[in-house]
Amino acid sequence: MANTHHTIGIFGKYGDDTIRAEIEHLTEFLQQRGLAVILEDAAAALMPDSPLPCQTVEDIGKYIDLAIVIGGDGTLLHAARHMVDHHVPLLGVNLGRLGFLTDIPAESMTEGIGKILDGEYVTEERFLLHADVTRGEEIVHRSNALNDVIINKGVLARLIELKTYLDGDFVNSMRADGIIVATPTGSTAYAMSAGGPILHPTLPAMVLVPICPHTLSDRPIVVSSDSIIEIIVSDISGQRAHLTFDGQTHFALLDEDHIYVRRAEVPIKLIHPKGRNHYNVLRVKLHWGGKF
Repeated sequence: MANTHHTIGIFGKYGDDTIRAEIEHLTEFLQQRGLAVILEDAAAALMPDSPLPCQTVEDIGKYIDLAIVIGGDGTLLHAARHMVDHHVPLLGVNLGRLGFLTDIPAESMTEGIGKILDGEYVTEERFLLHADVTRGEEIVHRSNALNDVIINKGVLARLIELKTYLDGDFVNSMRADGIIVATPTGSTAYAMSAGGPILHPTLPAMVLVPICPHTLSDRPIVVSSDSIIEIIVSDISGQRAHLTFDGQTHFALLDEDHIYVRRAEVPIKLIHPKGRNHYNVLRVKLHWGGKF
């Protein structure tokens, strides 16, 4: 497979000075291969003396054809939400804890990226979620998420009321700390910690996982990714519930807000080294099936 990537955007974990050496090493490596390099603002802030051009996370997707993320899954999630509408594929170098999405080990960064630039890679599409919040007749907030959209209670230890509809049909009403709507990508994140199932990343499905429901009968359910999920929050009891996107951005909710969650129209494309195996990732990252 011939290399079709000519302008590379580099994303770094915000405020993490420990990755400066990796960014410098990578930019030098890419320039030696004759590639143009643009730094996203968070990466540029770590290299104030660099002569390389930089762009904001909102604008950099207009100028690059490949995004390389140096950090962990959280940094890649942040980049993915901004790159998806520009159709820019992402490649991750893992400097985080788990690295479900960031495939390239930091200790072999240039070797791994070199093989990918030589065409030794596979691509995979992952869908995102899109959420709209309506208050009365007005849409007051909207955003995308690659992992999950989560409704959770505020600072007080009080349950909130959640009514869920699926494609207009009433599903259930429950009192809980909140609810998680996750993609297959996000099924190994907070949703898994809350007792949800692990979904294969290519499965066209979403999972709804209640957070600490006040009844044992409220269980996680898996629904089609073509579904439209509507959740109404109520009985917030003097506090504000919150809607969060990939655990990174949030929006304060009020009583009787309606949250509509559906599959986003445009998927994100991830680039993986050849030979990557999803189940091997689960075994390595989660010690899945390990003997004790």
